[in-house]
Amino acid sequence: MRMTRLVLLFPLVFLAANTVHAEYIVLRSGQRLRVTGYQLLGNNYRLQMNGGSVEMPAEDVVAIEPEEVFTPVSAVETAKAPYHDLVETAASRYSVDADLITSVIAAESNFDPKAVSRRNARGLMQLLPETAARLGVRNIFDPQENIDAGTRYLSDLLQRYRYDLALTLAAYNAGPERVRQYGRVPPFAETRSYVRRVKEAYDKRKSAPVTGKTSPQRSAASVTAVAPAGQF
Repeated sequence: MRMTRLVLLFPLVFLAANTVHAEYIVLRSGQRLRVTGYQLLGNNYRLQMNGGSVEMPAEDVVAIEPEEVFTPVSAVETAKAPYHDLVETAASRYSVDADLITSVIAAESNFDPKAVSRRNARGLMQLLPETAARLGVRNIFDPQENIDAGTRYLSDLLQRYRYDLALTLAAYNAGPERVRQYGRVPPFAETRSYVRRVKEAYDKRKSAPVTGKTSPQRSAASVTAVAPAGQF
């Protein structure tokens, strides 16, 4: 692994970064570096870490994984959440509750438009390249395109599972083929945890005081979130 130009930065820069979330840079050597930010500069990545930054060849980086536990966005700040206008536009276009879209984005990428998972899912709503291509996405990291396509896919799944939220979220996370295989939420710890986290965030957002006008999407009561006994 080749590292060059260690640069010390002001502590306040990293303090601000740490209040959001961290990510892991996975190297070809198998090493995982916990970073508070990164930037692609030509053929090199500049990685921000506590205490400084380091540059390394992009070819040494095989994946960028979001940290599993993020600092949650407060339910009462939903209207101020990042990309609020883009979420509202997609919500209206595909008749999906804006609060549900926001909850999915928070769980998938914590509002990081450049997030890339170990499975190569990308962007705010963590679309796989093949899914993005099928939905006509040209730039998977573009917030508008990613949110629009992700919401369209979420809408398709909601209709497919007759607005059963648990099955919809399970399919979004593990794929419709896995839901079909098991006939319920797949027995994967990651998928079960994902369904719980999104549902809990969604419920909190729906129970938060209304501070402005609401979008005309389905209310929480119209989305079935009850799974068969023993499903989780």
